[in-house]
Amino acid sequence: MSLKFACVVVLCLAVVGAPLAQGAINCGEVTSKLAPCIPYLKGPGGGAVPPACCSGIKTLNGEAQTTPDRQAACNCLKSAAATITGINLNLASGLPGKCGVSIPYQISPSTDCKSVK
Repeated sequence: MSLKFACVVVLCLAVVGAPLAQGAINCGEVTSKLAPCIPYLKGPGGGAVPPACCSGIKTLNGEAQTTPDRQAACNCLKSAAATITGINLNLASGLPGKCGVSIPYQISPSTDCKSVK
C-alpha cells in the first residue's frame, strides 16, 4: 500500500513540476495586439503612431522569443498586410522602428517567413 502511495506522490510531483507547454503565437493574438495600428497604416503617414499600437508591437515582440513564434508572427503579419485593403506597406514596414522595436524581418507580403530565425 505504501509503495502505491509513494508512486502516486512521485507521479503528482512530476506532473506539477513539469513546465506547461507554451503554444505558438496565433493570428488572433497578433490581430488583437495590432488592431490599434490599422488606422495609422491606412492614413496618409507622417503622423504619430498611436501609443496603443506601439504597446501592442512591444508586447508581441516580447512574446515572440522562439523561432517558431517569430515565424508564426511573421506569417500573421504577412497575411494581414496582404489582405487588409488600404494599408500603406511603407508605413507597415517602418512601424517597428517608429515604436523602438527591432524585428528580424520586414512586414511585407513578400517576406519569406521560413527564413526568420
